[in-house]
Amino acid sequence: MAARNALRRAMLYVPGSSQRYLDKSRTLAVDCVAYDLEDSVTPGRKGEARALVRKELDKSLPEGIKERAVRINSVGSGLALQDLEELLKSQNLTTLVVPKVETPSDLTFISDVIAHTRSKEHTTPISVIALIESAKSLSNLNAICKATPHLLSGLTFAAEDFALDMSISRSPSLSEFLYARQMIATHARAYNLPSTLDLVTVAFKTEADQETLKEECESGKRMGFNGKQCIHPSQVKTVEQIYSPSPQEVEWAVRITIAQRKAEELGKGAWAMDGKMIDAPVEGKARAIVKKAELIGFDVKSLQEKFKNEEPQ
Repeated sequence: MAARNALRRAMLYVPGSSQRYLDKSRTLAVDCVAYDLEDSVTPGRKGEARALVRKELDKSLPEGIKERAVRINSVGSGLALQDLEELLKSQNLTTLVVPKVETPSDLTFISDVIAHTRSKEHTTPISVIALIESAKSLSNLNAICKATPHLLSGLTFAAEDFALDMSISRSPSLSEFLYARQMIATHARAYNLPSTLDLVTVAFKTEADQETLKEECESGKRMGFNGKQCIHPSQVKTVEQIYSPSPQEVEWAVRITIAQRKAEELGKGAWAMDGKMIDAPVEGKARAIVKKAELIGFDVKSLQEKFKNEEPQ
């Protein structure tokens, strides 16, 4: 099965045709770096980019990066097969970002190429993050999510291409993307996909741009996304901070999980903490927060020791 514990608060795109940017990416601290073979690479440099990214994958995983992904060219472009044939030679390939996924066949093509091309000696599982970029993609979301459960581990909203397809313009409120974003977030949850990555904040140079980034992150988090695409390293810190539980949230969640175990022993289906009722949905949210906190690196064990005497009320 595709990885189910991936932590992708931020996914940072790095142009695959630039050795300078590839080198710089090794110095960064980010959940996921996505080496790009698609939009940031001109047609005449596709072959060069493949070779550079393959060489980068063959190096050891940098200390500050949790995951390295590669955004290949779309299946419809006719370039995906060449991308895959080169990338699948690397033992270190773990994650593919597949753009312009419009039908289940886009993902079954990827699955078939992996099955027939990859050496049996390469045992590292591969997961796929699908980019949803068009009206056709949205209309086929259910089938797309069902197509390759052994590979699919995330959905990502590509707002600019979606706007082009729909002949609409992006506004500061992002209201024109409400339906698409809710569809993507809902389907990711329905199919238990660990990653739901929101649209790119296209500007990043000014203080006002950083404020826009913050607002978009908070909006996406409220909508059910658990991460965001980034196009510049300056965006990563804000994105990862907002898509992380706060220390107060982690403390609350630890207290809930400890008291819940005791409530179960007492046969209580619902109980109270701090004057508020705690039932199954609340306890489920608390468990999810604790799990994410552990992945991020919170000292959960110390909190569990601190609140070991927490009792259900």
